[in-house]
Amino acid sequence: MAKLISKIYGDALFNLAHEELRIDEISEELKILSDVLRENQDFIKILNHPRVTKEEKINILESVFKNRFSDEIVGFLTIILNNGRFGDLESIISYYMKRVKEFKYIGVVDVISAMELTHVQKTDIESKILQTTNFNTLEIDYTIDHCLLGGMIIKIGDQVMDSSVRTKLLLLEKNLLNVQLTEY
Repeated sequence: MAKLISKIYGDALFNLAHEELRIDEISEELKILSDVLRENQDFIKILNHPRVTKEEKINILESVFKNRFSDEIVGFLTIILNNGRFGDLESIISYYMKRVKEFKYIGVVDVISAMELTHVQKTDIESKILQTTNFNTLEIDYTIDHCLLGGMIIKIGDQVMDSSVRTKLLLLEKNLLNVQLTEY
């Protein structure tokens, strides 16, 4: 249900930003808004509190954000608040940002390796991913997991390419356990 809500509101905001040719501006405002809300958890508690009326919440929201954010963002926050979905704001923003990346053909990639990769290796990985996908640019997060023993795991969205030694050893073990010995 939360994914559906994020999709509905995120798509609506993305369509508005796209129609007004303000995708980058709205994205930047949402990043700032997200940081502000993350740093001020008490503010979120007030806006989600059941004893604070919707009118009071809207007044608080407008007094805090009216001159700091665009009318589109303030209006969007008001709609979310009116519909009792302010608690879903973080996932809505996340969904919106995902839509922007899809629109701009920005690939989000996780690369997990057994050891630190050199600059040349990272450049090679990036160029191979760009050659085999329709992405224009990439956001790559490199992490190290010594348990892989060697090789790497590359995650792009729902796709996982696992060439780690650990996985190869686990597959080998599984295959060996399935082998039945016969007497000659």
